[in-house]
Amino acid sequence: MLDIHFVRSNFELVKQKLESRNFPVDALNRFAELDTRRRSLISSRDELKAKRNSESQEIGKLMKSGQKDQAEARRAAVRQLGEQIAAYENELAGIEEELHALLVNIPNLPNDAVPVGRDESANREVKVWGEPRQFDFAPLDHTDLGTRLGILDFERAAKISGARFAVLIGLGARLERALINFCLDMQTKQHGYTEVVPPYIVNANTLFGTGNLPKFEGDLFKLTDERNFYLIPTAEVPLTNLYAGEMLDGAHLPIKLTAYTPCFRSEAGSYGKDTRGLIRQHQFDKVELVKITKPEDSDAELEALTHNAEAVLEALGLPYRTIMLATGDMGFSAAKTYDIEVWLPSQNTYREISSCSNCEAFQARRAQIRFRRDPNAKPEFAHTLNGSGLAIGRTWLAILENYQQADGSIAVPEALRPYLDGLEVMR
Repeated sequence: MLDIHFVRSNFELVKQKLESRNFPVDALNRFAELDTRRRSLISSRDELKAKRNSESQEIGKLMKSGQKDQAEARRAAVRQLGEQIAAYENELAGIEEELHALLVNIPNLPNDAVPVGRDESANREVKVWGEPRQFDFAPLDHTDLGTRLGILDFERAAKISGARFAVLIGLGARLERALINFCLDMQTKQHGYTEVVPPYIVNANTLFGTGNLPKFEGDLFKLTDERNFYLIPTAEVPLTNLYAGEMLDGAHLPIKLTAYTPCFRSEAGSYGKDTRGLIRQHQFDKVELVKITKPEDSDAELEALTHNAEAVLEALGLPYRTIMLATGDMGFSAAKTYDIEVWLPSQNTYREISSCSNCEAFQARRAQIRFRRDPNAKPEFAHTLNGSGLAIGRTWLAILENYQQADGSIAVPEALRPYLDGLEVMR
């Protein structure tokens, strides 16, 4: 959430930055209109309150001096002042409710380093690693490879759940588990993250803290009972909110957390997209990275977090590229985002496998995550960062496609073999 005082004091700058994110100007203009009316009402109400207090004191003096008739006459005027004050306060309550509704649906402001552009065409490539493999046969996609190997089953998944679900069987399931452990081991043992096992069900306040509610309720799976619970769309949600409402010791920042969780998304806006295969599922596994930092450190911590995610692909020998997203292509809570895209031979292109973002103080303000630099220092909002390290299903399919052999078998990346009892080839 943006700082309302910053929006008020820097309205034209905020407007310019939000326009670059394709945010409707009408909503921002309505915000300014309501804020102006709010301040006018507060001023008028406070003037009336001061006048009522003054009149009440005069009535008290009249009563003490025995001038009861004059006192009663002035009481009627004071009652009218009270009615007018109540009317102002009722109007104020409505305005503040609408202002809050507008504010919580305004996206974060893009960092000055972010390329300006209305869509993905303005994204900037910042890194390319590895050479896509040149096949001497026609490569298959992961759906055909997995089905032929008997390790991937969409038909039985559809029977028990529906579209956009998959069943991994035998070596397919073992490969998924191996990837989860490999990613967690790398992030904890090499990069210094603390592993967490969070709940997979969270309340509405938790989703509000990371910016998933209220704007993106349609993307979530909500439990149909009275407790207002949701399945998590990513471990970013519970990990970030572990510190919601807390005052942290600045000496202990950054906090670096990682977690494996299943993730659940309705994919409500993706009708017709990636209907084949594992690219876009309602349920998928992910290893998430989250950092909570001091404001001055967050840019450097984003670079480090992105490198931590890239290191997984490099260890697995999977070609990838990293791009900086343009203003119009970033997520709601992000101020700056790098997408890491892995090479998929079947599509002859790169596809997203991780998104690493610096949300600056946007989530921390919503979740009230603050810190003190020392015991006597003024509280400050922390900066929060998150990224996938990595999306396991997409890593799974990238291994099948990049390591496929002419006979339909899959060579196992050397780094993964210890997690599969030394297995070298999946047949």
